[in-house]
Amino acid sequence: MPTLPLTTDSLLRPACPTARAYLAARLPEYMVPAAFVALDALPLTTTGKLDRHALPEPDLDPRSRGRAPRGPVEEVLCGLFGEILGVPEWSIDDDFFAAGGHSLLATKLISRIRSTLGLDVSVRELFEAPTVAGLAKRASAAAGTGARLAPVQDRGERVPLSFAQQRLWFLHQLEGPGATYNIPVALRVTGPLRRPALDQALNDVLARHESLRTVFTEDADGARQVVLGRDAARGTVEWTAVRPDTLDGELERATRYAFDLAAELPLRAWVFSLSESEHVLLLVLHHIAGDGWSLRPLLADLAQAYTARCADRPPEWRPLPVQYADYALWQREALGSAEEPGTALAGQLDHWRQALHGIPEELALPTDRPRPQAASHQGDSVTFDLPEELRAALAGLARETRSSQFMLAQAAVAILLHRLGAGADIPVGAPIAGRTDDALEDLVGLFVNTLVLRTDLSGAPTVRELVARVRETDLAAYENQHVPFERLVEAVNPARSQSRNPLFQVLLAFHNADATGTGGRPEFPGAGEFLEVRTGTARFDLSFAFAEQRHADGTGAGVRGVIEYATELFDRATVETLADRLVRVLEAMTADPDRPVAEVPVLSTAERAELLAAGHGPEADVDGADLLGLFEERVRRAPEATAVVCGGRVLSYAEVDARAGRLAWLLAGRGVGPESLVAPRGSRSRFSRPGCSRARWPSARAIAVRTGRSAPATADRRAPGRGTPGPRCRRRARPSAARAVERTVRCRVRCSAPRGPCGRRRAPPPGGRTGTGPA
Repeated sequence: MPTLPLTTDSLLRPACPTARAYLAARLPEYMVPAAFVALDALPLTTTGKLDRHALPEPDLDPRSRGRAPRGPVEEVLCGLFGEILGVPEWSIDDDFFAAGGHSLLATKLISRIRSTLGLDVSVRELFEAPTVAGLAKRASAAAGTGARLAPVQDRGERVPLSFAQQRLWFLHQLEGPGATYNIPVALRVTGPLRRPALDQALNDVLARHESLRTVFTEDADGARQVVLGRDAARGTVEWTAVRPDTLDGELERATRYAFDLAAELPLRAWVFSLSESEHVLLLVLHHIAGDGWSLRPLLADLAQAYTARCADRPPEWRPLPVQYADYALWQREALGSAEEPGTALAGQLDHWRQALHGIPEELALPTDRPRPQAASHQGDSVTFDLPEELRAALAGLARETRSSQFMLAQAAVAILLHRLGAGADIPVGAPIAGRTDDALEDLVGLFVNTLVLRTDLSGAPTVRELVARVRETDLAAYENQHVPFERLVEAVNPARSQSRNPLFQVLLAFHNADATGTGGRPEFPGAGEFLEVRTGTARFDLSFAFAEQRHADGTGAGVRGVIEYATELFDRATVETLADRLVRVLEAMTADPDRPVAEVPVLSTAERAELLAAGHGPEADVDGADLLGLFEERVRRAPEATAVVCGGRVLSYAEVDARAGRLAWLLAGRGVGPESLVAPRGSRSRFSRPGCSRARWPSARAIAVRTGRSAPATADRRAPGRGTPGPRCRRRARPSAARAVERTVRCRVRCSAPRGPCGRRRAPPPGGRTGTGPA
């Protein structure tokens, strides 16, 4: 077992966490000791050697059971750490993440610290100092440094939408009512259900949360919220008797309900009765009134109200500190103006402008069909499972790299897409709870924000190095999480298209299991399991979601994965293959985190064998078409599909065709015609980088289409033989036949438009574009 020498002075401080962090940063996890014991002095024998029998037994609890709090601040922090993680006793040396903490719980903890102690702590500080002792040193008193969220006494006549609501309202107006932004939750209930009590309970919940009795209108000043009075906002539960074989269809029909946000409440409820004692309760919440986090307080309040109404009494709730309209007004005041230097919004926007500079406008995803002009948002999903052994290995790697399981999932998705041709710059969207104030924890409303996280895979990193890059990127994003995604799009101003989401087309979410092991199931009488219900929609091209699973006793049960995909882009079989490959990437990451990303296996053994067999199999007739004809057909059918990947550069079929067209026009002007040999002299690499020796060849082959089937032949001075052309090259590029010379190649490489022999630009051919000159 490796040891770390510690001086007497260092032992007076929290040495065990320091030693663990030191070793974890330098050793693989299996070499990091499972327990640390701090001693005033090592026990020695009479001969001066270490007395191993006198050493105390190590405590293998994940928490160190270290020192007690030394003051009131540390005492309160220990209580908050233990409360969030469900641990009754917490020492100042216990590690938050080693005991099961994750990014979502970190956000919750920071909110509690801010509201209880007035200490300003960032997510980065918690990652870097995950103990009470370390955090207390870094935390700075911040009472009064920012606008505190409180009820607004005078809201005025007009309540604006929050920034997130503004974007959803815009999309609702653009696309019309639909199910794209519906959030369904279905709960199986056993036993009798009392209809009057459930109706009363639903209205109790509507009265408690203003966001659920809000409609949206638009006037000359833009969209605004209109909170209906409690008597005006009355809801009813729709009851339907169904058979087991029709239940799924009825659930799907209900989840696809199209809300009229200007006239209807954004929450609807159904009960599908299979018998007198077996029911399914379905709630459908529109995203403009809530988010995923909102489902827990919504169900908890409904359960409490139903229990009370069954006892013929109103529910006894603790009043909510604020309502959503208060938050919408506070948000604009707290962030300030982007044009005003020194405001929170202006400072964080500066970070995002720099972080997202040069971001790819569209990822080259392995789609089955070209992207339509306007997305229909029709979708489906594929589920997969990670076994508990892999989940535990991921948790261990997260501890070892001082990252989170979300960061590992982000690295894995980036590796997968990178290896499938999406390039070395992979942006993904990531939802973040956005409930940075303790007053928002039990409120139903739309607080979630979306961060844009770029993963840089350039420079041939190892898995461990890539995770370190992801960690740094994500921590910087968490520090600037308050910029609404809508303002981010305005600031970066990417090219807009109705066919795709701006800034990212892939979403990633990781839902950690509740630290208490309850799984969030409400105390609803007769409540059973949650049912998986889908709306048949997809907001993005691909959405990867991971959710930790727990057994009834609270022990780990692996991870459930879901990939939601746009059906107009992907076939189900393609996405199922993506899921299999993603699991393979995760397994490889945990097995050898020092493996280069380029060596992470993506294909299965069967897939590799199939590809090798195809490369050596018999020739097949392709309806008389030759390679160049197939290329032309591909240009017509999918011009934006990836044709060439070279290092960090990607060329589409349209770009290869355009390059071929420019050179073909130039060669035709120099007398190149049918059966002419063309010998490009120079490096085979289009971008002059190792590993890209074939990047130029598609352009050279495509030239033959433009010049009447001329034959390209390389004359690479750096080819094997150190400048001596091989027999085939000498035969094809003999002086009497080759019509193109090195100067021609230089013109093609250096000029965006053709140049004459003297290097001056020539005008494009009449009536045609430079990239589509005469064939």
